[in-house]
Amino acid sequence: MDKDIKLIALDLDGTLVNPDGIVSKENEEAVKEAKSRGIHVVLSTGRSLSRCRDIAESLGRSSYIVTINGGEIYNHEFDLVDQTTLEHRHIQRLWELKREHGLYYWSSTVQGLYNSVNPFDKEIEEYEWLKFGFDIEDDEVREVILQELNDNEHLEVTNSSPTNIEINPAGVNKAAALRKVTKWLELEMDHVMAVGDSLNDLAMIREAGLGVAMGNAQEDVKKEAAFVTNTNEEHGVAKAIEKILK
Repeated sequence: MDKDIKLIALDLDGTLVNPDGIVSKENEEAVKEAKSRGIHVVLSTGRSLSRCRDIAESLGRSSYIVTINGGEIYNHEFDLVDQTTLEHRHIQRLWELKREHGLYYWSSTVQGLYNSVNPFDKEIEEYEWLKFGFDIEDDEVREVILQELNDNEHLEVTNSSPTNIEINPAGVNKAAALRKVTKWLELEMDHVMAVGDSLNDLAMIREAGLGVAMGNAQEDVKKEAAFVTNTNEEHGVAKAIEKILK
């Protein structure tokens, strides 16, 4: 491996954690081995901090944690160091789409996490919105929604599974967040290995010095990666880390 990797960026769902949401012993040991050799390991996830902090703590101290697809970045003390919110007018339109099509939605706000099962109870303007998402089983409906959202230059549209849509402010993605992190750590993106499985990982896989797709990754992600590792059921993260540690 001719890349000088000094930072490993890991997606969580479909990547570091298995289908049961657990970090395997093999993955955990590989992460800790990389850290013991002085390599930064940064979680880079669509989850909010509240939904990944326990995993971050179990893996040991990390220089930074990228959450909500880059909507928020935390330091090793879990202090917020960067945040970008969605404008209320865009949330208003997303809410209209939800009602027009009867869609299941979820959202990350500064005030908390809300979805169709646990809805927010105040006006849209009373929240600071970080991310909004839909889960749409119907391919035709999803295409209609995607077409409108992709035409909006103010939105960053990705997914974390083939049936969902994730919406952040334009320019907010895992690659942009990692550019900030590498700058703070006085590294280059060439020094980064990024591992992921979904469209919200595509930007960091493209921009990293070494982009790695999981064996269970979406095809568009595999096409952009330097190599494809094992699936998240077969400790693909551990295999990718072992490859660079050799």
